Amino acid sequence: MPSVWSRSVKVAILLLAAGRGKRLGTDVPKAYLRLGSAPLIVHSAARLLAAVPATDACEVLVLVQPEDRDSHLPDCLEPLRALLPTGADLKIVDGGATRQESMERGLAATATDCDLVLVHDAARALVSVERTRECLATAARVGAALLAIPAADTLKRVREGRVIETVDRNSIWYAQTPQIARRDLFLQACEHARKTEFEVTDDASLLEHAGIEVAVVSGTAGNLKITRPDDLPLAVALLHRDPTPFPN
Repeated sequence: MPSVWSRSVKVAILLLAAGRGKRLGTDVPKAYLRLGSAPLIVHSAARLLAAVPATDACEVLVLVQPEDRDSHLPDCLEPLRALLPTGADLKIVDGGATRQESMERGLAATATDCDLVLVHDAARALVSVERTRECLATAARVGAALLAIPAADTLKRVREGRVIETVDRNSIWYAQTPQIARRDLFLQACEHARKTEFEVTDDASLLEHAGIEVAVVSGTAGNLKITRPDDLPLAVALLHRDPTPFPN
């Protein structure tokens, strides 16, 4: 599969911010919760943009719930625009009822001249810049890649509250985001999923279902998806250790 990394490329960053975050128990959707000086979505955008090589063009697409356009989103627009490199676009796209639908709507809104599409959960606000840059380079080389970490705990298969099997964890990895692929491959995978009525909970699964090879790049344990109340103090501690590289 030909690489596009031998020349300047255009990267479309899809930030999925349509989740409600009910398990956090807050009135604010989780993408807009503040972590230190900025909302989670702004931390995520800053880290992802820092990972894109300066020689490459990019655009940022934020997938939102329509009702957030007038409530939570406006306070984030100026900080998000301040992160954009010269010539980059910021697009706001209404998300769908599911993650898969939101991703497809974002993909449809990307510029046709984009080479790579990067999909990221806005609630993963502490993603590693270095690992994201490696994931971009790997996707450019092989066509598709995602961040993931190997399973560290013993895994049990359970049915009706009883253990029925211990699963061999040696080949098990926990998927993270970003998940990145050539735009044409994501389009091909989404079309195949529609034809086969295939539903997924992550973007790499679309590619896999269409028979497209997805490379794995080692992520970090710090790339947690902020989902429960206990995640917030942990995120604060991790942020002190690895501050977000906001531009001056």
